[in-house]
Amino acid sequence: MELLIVTLASALAGFVDSIVGGGGLIFLPALFAVYPSAPPATLFGTNKSASVWGTSFAAWQYSRRVQVQWRVMLPAAAVAMMGAFIGAWLVTQISPDFLRRALPFVLMAVLGYTLMRKDMGREHVPRFEGRAELWAACTVGVTIGFYDGFFGPGTGSFFVFLLVRWLGYDFLNASVAAKLLNLSSNAAALVLFGLKGHVWWHLALPLALANVAGSLLGTRMALKHGAGFVRGMFIVVVTALIGKTSYDAFLR
Repeated sequence: MELLIVTLASALAGFVDSIVGGGGLIFLPALFAVYPSAPPATLFGTNKSASVWGTSFAAWQYSRRVQVQWRVMLPAAAVAMMGAFIGAWLVTQISPDFLRRALPFVLMAVLGYTLMRKDMGREHVPRFEGRAELWAACTVGVTIGFYDGFFGPGTGSFFVFLLVRWLGYDFLNASVAAKLLNLSSNAAALVLFGLKGHVWWHLALPLALANVAGSLLGTRMALKHGAGFVRGMFIVVVTALIGKTSYDAFLR
């Protein structure tokens, strides 16, 4: 029964994460609820062992239908991985608790801005070209990659928001790019957790298969319904993140 519950949670997380990020909002609470006595680091590592595969397949599916600026996104993904390594190392030196109370307010600002700008992210009009776009994408990659390694909640949504707001992508193209960047930061975290022995490899295969199945369904829906659908999912996920992070920061 325990395996069935976390497998279903992994599938639902893959579905949500493939569209706009935020799968950890579903999968991690399920892991903590089903395995309350397990070390948190092991549950984080097990989460990454499944989500990295769902993100990989989502990125592959998107890249077949949506044009990806590989010359921009591959370097950005590389620095996102570097940022995640640095963030993961720093969290072993200092506590990220100071971010816990600030995060709900940052997410509220993101949600409020998105709701006020009703046309934001509906059209794909990149603001930069050539080297300027490369530097902007790398700045987003290393900054949010660092955040992912150091703290983590809402990483996919932050990637999407910055790519839409700063680089001028629509929500669909931003989601594609975010998958590549998030894949790099997830892979970096998984390597570190694996080296430290914080992954339940006996659960990795069924959870990864479920995550991939959910991811493929979510990707298909995003491609079918376009940027407007992704924007709607973004608003839903950020709203849920505000509730979850507020509870963690002020009520637990």
